[in-house]
Amino acid sequence: MEVRAGIGGQAFDTALGRCAVAWSGHGLRRVLLPDREGAVRRRLERMGAGPAPPPPDVAAAIAAIVAHVAGAPAEFGGVLLDEAGVEPFERRVYAALRRVPRGVTTTYGALAEAVGAPGAAREVGVAMGRNPWPIVVPCHRVLAAEGRLGGFSAPGGAETKRRLLALEGVHPGGTPDLPGLFG
Repeated sequence: MEVRAGIGGQAFDTALGRCAVAWSGHGLRRVLLPDREGAVRRRLERMGAGPAPPPPDVAAAIAAIVAHVAGAPAEFGGVLLDEAGVEPFERRVYAALRRVPRGVTTTYGALAEAVGAPGAAREVGVAMGRNPWPIVVPCHRVLAAEGRLGGFSAPGGAETKRRLLALEGVHPGGTPDLPGLFG
């Protein structure tokens, strides 16, 4: 495996299975949700992330992910993200999404409006599918119109999304948007 300069990686166990993170000196680069046996390790290797002890801020992010998927409240607002290679529109979407609190959902359309792009729900969906930091940037909290579950590109698909929402006490099908959420 060729390790890219400055990219560290660490796998860790959670209530959902084996997850991993990769980081650089600029912050968290990726969060990898559980996959088939060995797949998380191979995905880290393909990124060029070498095994390394995480710096304190990354260790805190790992601890928060572990707590979150165990059902405990966890805070991710202070996690620094390495946004290298992330498009400006997606950066705006991810920043807005990070303001959606635990136990609350929104829709693709509402998120598009929040970033000043009404009618761009499909583009928001594309951004969700490209989200490098699931859980930290809570793409599982974004539902389709009328509160339908919608898709989820992480391993396990919609079932993983349903599990993450259930950990927060959310059961899709209700009213997803809170008035003034992005005000």
